[in-house]
Amino acid sequence: MRVYQAAPGFLAELLAELPPGAEVREPLVLVREDAPETLPAWAVNVWLEPAFIPIASIGDAAKKLKVLQRNWALCPTLHHRRAALIAEKLPKVSARPLTFGQPAPASPLGSWTLWDERTLLASPRCTSPFANGDIQFVEDREGPPSRAYLKLWEVFTRLGVRPAPGELCLDLGASPGGWTFVLANLGARVFAVDKAPLDPRLERLPNVETCIGSAFGLDPRHAGAVDWLFSDVICYPERLLGYVTRWLELGSCRNFVCTVKLQGPGIPEALAGFRAIPGSSLTHLCHNKHELTWVRLG
Repeated sequence: MRVYQAAPGFLAELLAELPPGAEVREPLVLVREDAPETLPAWAVNVWLEPAFIPIASIGDAAKKLKVLQRNWALCPTLHHRRAALIAEKLPKVSARPLTFGQPAPASPLGSWTLWDERTLLASPRCTSPFANGDIQFVEDREGPPSRAYLKLWEVFTRLGVRPAPGELCLDLGASPGGWTFVLANLGARVFAVDKAPLDPRLERLPNVETCIGSAFGLDPRHAGAVDWLFSDVICYPERLLGYVTRWLELGSCRNFVCTVKLQGPGIPEALAGFRAIPGSSLTHLCHNKHELTWVRLG
């Protein structure tokens, strides 16, 4: 059995990725058999070792959870008041926003819910080190020209990998420059492409070069090798898939981070195409809207 926790507002999308007959207790989906081999894109957290645990009281529930491990995050479903009373008896887990650059928490974090008044559903091991898969940052409200920077902060924090100083990053659809802001501040060299100009503060940076034009007008055969390709372009998924496939075929880029905007025709086929690329993943970030983030690291 596995338990999948849906990204807020995207339960239907998660169910479409899972076998039929799953048991739903929003935002949780229980799959008792035939769990997917790959992690569903719309699951913000996967409970890897879930079990139903009978309890005699609020104190007994807290005791049984603490026997399994120290750190727990409550996922409220039903019986909210009783669940809150159990949570009060558990050790506190810090929920302070991260400052970008801090690593993701290393301590194991279990997840639990009160299935009924006498039964816990709990998993001491989960895929996310963040409570309910939700990562929040101490935001920079002055430097970035848009809130898109939070998506890259989240990607790099989750992966524990980011561009090194001096590495060459191609930022497609860069304007007004939320992603360029992040990359430039990491010390990377950024080549930003968009039909619209970047924020003037970014254009003046010595490690940022801009090109006014279509994001997909840059031919990979003529661009030369780059260390990272980033795309937050608003486009149909199949167009983005075709473009990154050309880069992959040439072997002239090692790392990819691309937002897949879920609009237009051919979405299931395009998503299947992204999933089929070896070594890659599709994920719904906390800072995504109706979109997924595709990542492939070389």
